Amino acid sequence: MSELLKSVDARTRLAGTNKLEILLFTLGRDTLSGRTETFGINVFKVREVMRAPAITRAPDMSPSVEGMVSLRGMLVPVVDLAKYASMSTEPNGKVMIITEYNGCTQGFLVEAVDTILRLDWSAMKVPPDMLSFKTGGLVTAVTELADGRLVMMMDVERVLAETTDTASDLAFRSIRRLSMPDRTILFADDSSVARKQILSTLEALDVGHIEAQNGRQAWDELQRIANHASVSGQPVSDFVQVILTDVEMPEMDGYMLTRKIKADQRFSGIPVLMHSSLSGDSNQQLGKSVGVDEYVSKFEPQRLADTLTRLLA
Repeated sequence: MSELLKSVDARTRLAGTNKLEILLFTLGRDTLSGRTETFGINVFKVREVMRAPAITRAPDMSPSVEGMVSLRGMLVPVVDLAKYASMSTEPNGKVMIITEYNGCTQGFLVEAVDTILRLDWSAMKVPPDMLSFKTGGLVTAVTELADGRLVMMMDVERVLAETTDTASDLAFRSIRRLSMPDRTILFADDSSVARKQILSTLEALDVGHIEAQNGRQAWDELQRIANHASVSGQPVSDFVQVILTDVEMPEMDGYMLTRKIKADQRFSGIPVLMHSSLSGDSNQQLGKSVGVDEYVSKFEPQRLADTLTRLLA
């Protein structure tokens, strides 16, 4: 376990190259299929991996929240991922992955961790619509290993949002309405929960929007808009005023998308706002290095609204 921890610490420096490293883990043998499926989480979100300690339960918790542990004086909530995913598995929970994102620290109980895999975001494919429908968007990307195994990236942002109160309805009701339906924001995010919260913010602001589920879709849409603008003899900024992007997305990440936008003169003057759960200083610096104009952490609707208001002014 200690060797894996060292590997996690050493590899979290990788970013900005349309590449990622994921920690592979399993949730136990499925009692229905008899299979043990493989899942993944971005190493950037992993703080440490440890054997599951004794967990203190508390009343009135979400069914998938096992309780809490004290980690060097900090109380950390613990979520059983198999229970959250409604998977019927044989007894597991032997290992706890401590994660940190969206300004929160939480533990995920899993059966076992496997290894760290380095790959290009282009190797991460958007799951089929039927799979997305069945899982409610819990799987955000899928890749195939050399041994034929499929690795499913779990939407851990959704896990956090649905087991805690990350953004209440009151937060959206307090947003000051801009009433600018003629202004358009193009946004890209692979998390269904994040897209829903972005949409709620934009609807509260009353501004137009174009939605994409990853950087590749966003770039293709921007090309379509740019071609239409060229035919119309108008600048692209007449059609899109702000581009909002996540960092972690299959096929093309937010860093690569930003690089492409900033290298294309057709999009000159259109600000790029990075909206990510990876809110550390190092990630913000990486965003600036590729030309990001603003950086806002996820699940902060008021701050997102304030930033968009300033960019649209």
